[in-house]
Amino acid sequence: MIRAHSLFKSYNSLAVLKGIDLQIEKGEIVSIVGASGAGKSTLLHILGTLDSADKGKLLIDEVEVTSLSAKKLSAFRNQKIGFVFQAHHLLPEFTALENVMMPALISGHGKSSATTKAMSLLEQLGLAERASHRPSELSGGEQQRIAVARALVNNPAAIFADEPSGNLDSASAKALHQLFFDLRKNLNQTFVIVTHNEELANMADRKLVMKDGLLK
Repeated sequence: MIRAHSLFKSYNSLAVLKGIDLQIEKGEIVSIVGASGAGKSTLLHILGTLDSADKGKLLIDEVEVTSLSAKKLSAFRNQKIGFVFQAHHLLPEFTALENVMMPALISGHGKSSATTKAMSLLEQLGLAERASHRPSELSGGEQQRIAVARALVNNPAAIFADEPSGNLDSASAKALHQLFFDLRKNLNQTFVIVTHNEELANMADRKLVMKDGLLK
């Protein structure tokens, strides 16, 4: 599902990624751990096409994304990639349902189709009765599950999560972690997760340790 070859990234004179090689299979859950400043989030953002490497090649779902134009890359990202961040980034003026629908509407789905898909995801995640609530009316755990539903609405090839449970209490964090594995079981979803949470990291199919710009 994801193949990265010799990814390098520097910011001014600081080398952050020093030749990353990585292969992730469809339906695999991979965690990336390491000290702050090791380059974990930089790698995740490059794999998720939010940033670009200085050198190297990246293929996602057999598409070489490093060769796409900015416009084509933006469309690919919308259709093929889902994101879950530590901060859920829900739009406060919209309901849970409207937040989940947003990527589908952006990708050109009609309102009826987007509503049906979003509502189905909310039902799967146990949030159907919260569909009309705005983010301020939801708990932290509920908001993060809404963010997961939003990430899934376009049936992405892979979901990239950056400290997804970092702002949650322990019970909500455990529920979110279990949700990822339930989604993999039910949808064969691929996850790449950067986390400081050792429990989540150790649950993954593979735990990769990042140190000094390389994966160990």
